[in-house]
Amino acid sequence: MGSEWPTVRLGNYIDSCLGKMLDKEKNRGELYPYLGNKNVRWGSFDLDDLAEMRFEEHEHDRYGLKYGDLIVCEGGEPGRCAIWKNQIPGMKIQKALHRVRPLEGLNNYYLHYWFTWAYRGGLLDPWFTGTTIKHLTGRAISQLEVPLPPIKTQEEIARVLCSLDDKIALNHQINTTLESMAQALFKSWFVDFDPVIDNALAAGNPIPEALQARADARAALGDQRKPLPDHIRQQFPDRFVLTEEMGWVPEGWHISTIGEEVETTGGGTPSTKNPDFWESGTHPFCTPKDMSQLKSLVLMDTERHLTDAGVRKISSGQLPKGTVLMSSRAPIGYLAISDIPVSVNQGIIAMLPNQHYGPVYLLCWAKTNMNHITDRANGSTFQEISKKNFRPIPFLVPGKGILEAFNEQAEAIYSRILLTSEQTDALTRLRDTLLPKLLSGELRVPEAERPVAEII
Repeated sequence: MGSEWPTVRLGNYIDSCLGKMLDKEKNRGELYPYLGNKNVRWGSFDLDDLAEMRFEEHEHDRYGLKYGDLIVCEGGEPGRCAIWKNQIPGMKIQKALHRVRPLEGLNNYYLHYWFTWAYRGGLLDPWFTGTTIKHLTGRAISQLEVPLPPIKTQEEIARVLCSLDDKIALNHQINTTLESMAQALFKSWFVDFDPVIDNALAAGNPIPEALQARADARAALGDQRKPLPDHIRQQFPDRFVLTEEMGWVPEGWHISTIGEEVETTGGGTPSTKNPDFWESGTHPFCTPKDMSQLKSLVLMDTERHLTDAGVRKISSGQLPKGTVLMSSRAPIGYLAISDIPVSVNQGIIAMLPNQHYGPVYLLCWAKTNMNHITDRANGSTFQEISKKNFRPIPFLVPGKGILEAFNEQAEAIYSRILLTSEQTDALTRLRDTLLPKLLSGELRVPEAERPVAEII
């Protein structure tokens, strides 16, 4: 068991290197993408917004990454780490990160899970330097004391935990695909107006110049164009009209505002100095930070919870399941559908679905109109959109039958997303339960394999 495992000094089992200092005046060589602190998440990488830095040829080995390297954050959230799997060739690291390459006798996945366990258990805290801004230096990493079971045991522990993480990652991919399907349907019907264009082409009605390119693309599809079922297609008009607010829109649809069509509200934060509002709280309390950590559009829990007294301190109280949440600052634009009754802070605008506009419709509308939303924000370095500025945003109102048809399809997609999210939540809880028990040696691998087999 764990007590039988020796504790070793990590520096004896790794080759570690801090990344390159970003200095545009001094750096020479060719441009390469690099990872910064913001690109490293727990167990994964955010590669959507990569910067580039100049590296000389002799720096490639030192700052370049190989498959299996463990990338560890020096600051921000010291110890946060993920394993590099050659997602992008030629990747380098910036000074905010350590490249940790395990040597013989140490499994890289085992080390990744050890860092996760050590961070959550506070085992890394004594090694941090700094007071307000904490850092995990290379010297500290080399001095860390790590339990070292036999390499085969390390591999078995990693295999069990990786099986859960792999299924979690697959579920995230499935939900991303499903969310894209819902967004594509919304765009086709309510942004590109494909069914209206198809009806206009069939009727021989004129196509506005602004929509002609889309009409040509639709016409070019010929027999590949998939018509809607007649009962849905007939709900769409076959002409466009010009409006002052939104340009060309389908005939018969009218223009309102989001505030007139949907109930919107904000939130607040009860005093954090009053324990009566927080201690033993059971009611989820959502902030933009909670939304930033989501990997799907479903909010299933939050970091902090309020008591009954805390909920009463917020004018909007507790919002129902199905509420669409949008961060209104820090930054603007995180979106989620709450699968739990939730209270929100002042950094969130909540949209309550109604009989016409379901949660998926409202979320897709917000995502599609994000440029209009941010254009109404105030502030230079710190942008925020108020409810007062949000509510007058133009909102196109389709026919009732069209909304019903969209909501029916969207709800089917959302039901699948929800089922996948619930399984992901269960997988995550099981992984987080097994992690400390396996790493401490409290639980043997065969005992952990049984619950894993039941859920995967």
